Amino acid sequence: MKQVFLLLLFSCYTLTSTLAQKPANAEKQPAKEGKSPKEDKPAPDSRSLDIDSQVVTNGQVTIKGQRVPYKATAGTIPVWDEEGKAVAGVFFTYFERSDITDRTARPLVISFNGGPGTASVWMMIGYTGPRILKVDDEGYPVQPYGVKDNPHSILDVADIVYVDPVNTGFSRPVNKDVPAAKLFFGVNADIKYLADWINTFVSRYNRWASPKYLIGESYGTTRVSGLALELQNSHWMYLNGVILVSPTDLGIDRDGPAQGALKLPYFAATAWFHKALPADLQKKDLTDVLPEVENFTIQEYLPALALGGSLSDQKRAEIAKKVARYSGLTETAVMQQNLDVPTNFFWKELLRDKSQTVGRLDSRYLGMDSKDAGIAPDYNSELTSWLHSFTPAINLFMREELNYKTDLKYYMFGPVRPWDNTNNHTGENLRQAMAQNPYLHLLVQSGYYDGACDYFNAKYNMWQMDASGKLKDRMEWEGYRSGHMMYLRKEDLATSNERLRTFIKKSTPKNSEPAKYSGSR
Repeated sequence: MKQVFLLLLFSCYTLTSTLAQKPANAEKQPAKEGKSPKEDKPAPDSRSLDIDSQVVTNGQVTIKGQRVPYKATAGTIPVWDEEGKAVAGVFFTYFERSDITDRTARPLVISFNGGPGTASVWMMIGYTGPRILKVDDEGYPVQPYGVKDNPHSILDVADIVYVDPVNTGFSRPVNKDVPAAKLFFGVNADIKYLADWINTFVSRYNRWASPKYLIGESYGTTRVSGLALELQNSHWMYLNGVILVSPTDLGIDRDGPAQGALKLPYFAATAWFHKALPADLQKKDLTDVLPEVENFTIQEYLPALALGGSLSDQKRAEIAKKVARYSGLTETAVMQQNLDVPTNFFWKELLRDKSQTVGRLDSRYLGMDSKDAGIAPDYNSELTSWLHSFTPAINLFMREELNYKTDLKYYMFGPVRPWDNTNNHTGENLRQAMAQNPYLHLLVQSGYYDGACDYFNAKYNMWQMDASGKLKDRMEWEGYRSGHMMYLRKEDLATSNERLRTFIKKSTPKNSEPAKYSGSR
């Protein structure tokens, strides 16, 4: 059951009672600067959330050889219902470069993670923030736990606010009587209240003039794709860029043969990493192997799955042989699955002869099951590893460095189920936002070894979002030799942050450059 629970929580998460909260009219706490942890002890009611408060600290980091001073604000801003009553407090962590006085042209990046049900911890101390968790060069936990300076942070070129949706991180409803499922826990409810919250944040911190970017990871890509249009249509807030890290399906239909076929390139990447491909493929570089697999997937494999039972025995055998060749599995295993190999089975089967399983979110990670038999791994080896390293680090960072004092549990994964996935049109929402706003650009980042939100499905999203090809000049995709959180690998951390930096600079228009389409394409 634990395995299933974690899979659901981190998909591209049970219900527990929420802690009693302060009344909606709780008095705002003044900002506190620079106090040491010893000077601040949790208040007697510290298991309640002050829904409108902030704590301010200061720091500095060296990025690309340049000293960057910053102010960090950790706090909450309320969510109000349609009658103006506070119903929740959303926790945020806001990093501003403090040697900048005029923020008119200073980009603001609004960052979300996914789940649904997980906080912004992953990208904040794993990817773009000024402080980053201590792991080895491939992303595995090390002790002592904690954080260190991030020399690749994008804080040199943009301010960043990390947002924790309700029931993630320290964010909570004001009390148990709030109808949280209706207000917060669904694709469209989530988009609606977070758009309102962003409006409040931008107004409070005087960022209306700033170029604005949304970045989301995993389910966060569903969130920011929907927010792009909601912010335009309901708040008249126009963005310069949306960044999707390890995107979900964005509500784009791919049931049937497409769902079965599109995962094969991911299988091939994983098999290549574990040296499970035939010798002629294994001796090639990964990026030389994958185009061949992608071409087979679209030109032969997808049509074969569409033909189903009408496929001739000879053609079925030919397809099975090629799927086996590219996946590292046996032809018998492929045939027994009617050519359509489930991902759970692949994670269990690929290294079964070595008594090992491979990770779901990052197939470089190995697991060890109680039995070699079975059709799925006992647990997610990569997620267990990440929780091992991230959980101590975020609690140390929040409570000791940012001086946010509370006895609330920091929800790495919070109670947000059941989640309403109906009417998910977020891919189309993003397309509409881009069509309506000539300034808006899209960047997609994927890890080749991500089996939950795989790289080839991310490409498929872009093809289906922009079937006409009219937006392709403003849509970019890039791949990394790691998994769901590709930035945990030291080499990819540097490269992916630099790519974000380039994207932000490129999509921030020059002074007085109009947002308009030219008369001809």
